[in-house]
Amino acid sequence: MRRYESTLFLATSALVLAAPARAQDDQAAELAKKLANPVASLISVPLQYNYDEYGGANDGAAVSRLIMQPVIPFSLNENWNLITRTLIPLVDQQDFPVAAVNESGLGDITSSLYFSPKSPTAAGWIWGAGPVLLLPTATEDVLGTEKWGIGPTGVVLKQTGPWTVGMLAGHIWSVAGDDSRDDVSSTTLQPFFSYTTQTHTTIGAYTESAYDWKSEQWQVPLIVQAGQLFKIGPQILQLAVAGKYWAESAENGPEGWGLRMQLTFLFPK
Repeated sequence: MRRYESTLFLATSALVLAAPARAQDDQAAELAKKLANPVASLISVPLQYNYDEYGGANDGAAVSRLIMQPVIPFSLNENWNLITRTLIPLVDQQDFPVAAVNESGLGDITSSLYFSPKSPTAAGWIWGAGPVLLLPTATEDVLGTEKWGIGPTGVVLKQTGPWTVGMLAGHIWSVAGDDSRDDVSSTTLQPFFSYTTQTHTTIGAYTESAYDWKSEQWQVPLIVQAGQLFKIGPQILQLAVAGKYWAESAENGPEGWGLRMQLTFLFPK
């Protein structure tokens, strides 16, 4: 009888101890899926580093970009969120044959505003749409367009089990700025898919394709990425590493392989 009571006590204790662990595991899995959703109601601050080498007349040149991307959601009412996503690039250009191009500083800031339903559609689709703004914040002429711009942007995706599949698209037209600089008319198309494992590792592939209607030129980097969710003290983070291959780029632009690393700070409610 005492052996039975002892066994029962140990089994009950194990279940009690396992419950918080399962709850934490479920929370981590939910956070990993939210990170794969561009319009999730989740405050995050990704710090993304990119390194690309150039070819053609710029052979031997390289550009490093550190892009801060704060994502802040706002609850508008019972049914709608506003998701703000801002890209703040710090750029370092080195070893270009034209010395004036070798500058470092702040580039142009873009800010996207997505109005998104809080609940998916009956078929399980998640979507958001709104304006995207181009701000001429570059500290050096060669690092920006010196143009103000605006246009539409939108995203649609579906999450089924561990899978996320979707598309983000947008277009920016310049509406004001330095008349001596070229106007801006650029379309972005970013299809993406990813798989999140039970250990909260997210493996995905996507492109950040852009078409410049003025120069009639595509830029198409193909990106494969793996990211791991982890925790340091109370802070939840994700570290992601990606390989980037330039399938298409502007003449004398980036070519071959590039590197991307991203550290994301998460602030769940």
